[in-house]
This record gives sequence, C-alpha cells and structure tokens, in this order.
Amino acid sequence: MSTLFVNRLTVVDFSLLDPERGLLGESWIADILLEGTLDPQGMVLDFARVKRQVKEVIDRHFDHRLLLPGGYPGTKLAVEGDRCRLEFEMSSGERIRHDSPCGAVTVIDADRVTPATVSGAVIERLKPALPGNVSRIELNLSVEPAEGACYQYSHGLRHHDGNCQRIAHGHRSRIVIQRDGARSDALERAWAARWRDIYIGTRGDLAAEREIDGVPYLAFAYSATQGAFELELPKRRCYLIDTDSTVENLAEHIARQLKREHPESGFQVRAFEGVDKGALGFS
Repeated sequence: MSTLFVNRLTVVDFSLLDPERGLLGESWIADILLEGTLDPQGMVLDFARVKRQVKEVIDRHFDHRLLLPGGYPGTKLAVEGDRCRLEFEMSSGERIRHDSPCGAVTVIDADRVTPATVSGAVIERLKPALPGNVSRIELNLSVEPAEGACYQYSHGLRHHDGNCQRIAHGHRSRIVIQRDGARSDALERAWAARWRDIYIGTRGDLAAEREIDGVPYLAFAYSATQGAFELELPKRRCYLIDTDSTVENLAEHIARQLKREHPESGFQVRAFEGVDKGALGFS
C-alpha cells in the first residue's frame, strides 16, 4: 500500500449552527491523505485529479453553505421542493430561522458540527468519486495556526453573482491594526471581541424587527440570482452596516470607526476574509 498526501488542498469558508454560540462563521484548512495500491501510472491518484475531484466535492457540498447539526434536538428542518425552511433553538432558548434554496444548506448527521463530523461527511461524499484502488481516505480540517486576534462572522452578499450571495455563510478572520505606524494588539482584541460570533447585516436588507418572548430579533431578506433568502436571529448577535458586507467595505468601516473613536491617530486596517486573503482600510 502507498500513501499520498496534499496539504492545504483548499480552505472551506462556511457558517454553522452551534447550540451555545448560535450562527458561527468558520474557515477550515483541508489536508487530505489517500491510501491505496498504485495504478498503471504508478500513482495512488494523480495530483491534478485530487485537486480537481476532491476540491469539487468540498466546494459543491460544503463551501459557502450553512451547516446544520441534524442530530441536535433543536434543529427543525422542513424541505418543500427546492426550499429548505429551518428553525434552530439554541440552549439559551433563543431561535434562529433560515429560509433559502436547499443548495445553501448542508445537514451534518451529528449533534454538533465539528471538524471530525464534517470530515466524515466529506469522506462519504468523496468515496463514490474516487477510483477503486483508493482504499482509505483521511481528511483533516483545522483552523489557521495564526497568532493574534480573530473574529468569526457570518454574512450574505445579495449582489454577488456566485455563492457569496447565500445569506448565512461566513469566515474565521484575523485582523491587524496599525495605529500611527505601530501595531495595536489592544485594538485588534477589542474588534475581535466586538465581532465575536456576529452576523454582519446590511441595513438595506433589514426586513423586520420584532420581539419574541422578550427577546429582540432582526429579520433580513433579499432575492438574488439563486433565489430568495431569509434569516432571522437575535438582535444582540447582529451588527448593522450601511454597505454590502464585502471585506473591502468591512476594512474601510473598521478604519472609519477607529478614526471616530481616536481622531488624533491615523490607522491602517488589514481585515482578512478567511485565510490568506482580505482587504486594507485606511483613515
């Protein structure tokens, strides 16, 4: 038997529902290991095919989606044609409602969405796509091994022509703030705390505000090329901005807010969107 590995095959950007933390943006790096006999080319599987087939499965079924713990008692999902209507009750009693085309949702057959349970789901999707000489698949999903502050946010981009239009997908993102030319760990940690487990919503997408059992909720809704999207979640877990929540706009937003709070200083903000990509903001 021979073993093939590909590190950092791809990064999976998505959101998940957690009983304690609610709607949570994530970015996981995917490393894969394939074990099997050699094919007529002397390979377990050609690297190009690994990158194409494996990444295609991950991108199609898991990336830029909302992942649900199907085994959690608080998950209630109704499928009507191409629509998935979800109600998720957190351990606190707060609720999250999501209505979208089914292509924006993936159910994980477990009571929690974790790297281990998602890896198992990916492997089950992969098995039919790989040749018979591959006898074992190991997939490791992990967060970026980075120092410094990070925040986990979810959002949707109604004007995007790809999968970013899905109303509840997200990222685990680092932030680097330079204040008057010197890096500020305190400001980075402050913004990471401000945007911890947050939904960044565009004011123009806000459809309703209501109170249920004493808890204020915000509802967002829009139509995009993939269909109609709706999301309702506790107001305390939302942060509203006036623009689309692209990373370019988020970097500029943070820079402007910092300038308002500290008008005597100049700032450069390096805001990441997941791993190894992002935008700069200046004020």
